[in-house]
Amino acid sequence: MTLRIDLAWLLMVAEHNTPGDPQITDWGALVAAVSRHDAEIFGVPVYEDAPTRAAALLQLLLHVPALERSNAMFASAVAYAYLVAGGQKVSTSPERVRDLARLVKDGTADLETIADELREWCR
Repeated sequence: MTLRIDLAWLLMVAEHNTPGDPQITDWGALVAAVSRHDAEIFGVPVYEDAPTRAAALLQLLLHVPALERSNAMFASAVAYAYLVAGGQKVSTSPERVRDLARLVKDGTADLETIADELREWCR
């Protein structure tokens, strides 16, 4: 089963996980995130499993910020919430979340590296 998200779900994650209610500055980034996680080519999913789809969300939302601030927190919260909503038991630390967000933001981590780290959070 593939968990499908929508704009309302992303807004709920933002509301619950970003302090001070930052405003949306790029609605297109949110629409792109919804589309990216669910991408298919000829009916075949581009991202084969939940950690890879969560990684795609994290990567996009860090590189194409949607909020006026707190984008790293939001992107990390989206990836975490996606895994939890998909039935994964997630266990990580704030330090690991921070370190992953930094690697993604500076371009050090590619999609598979991000997905591998998210898989580690689910073990």
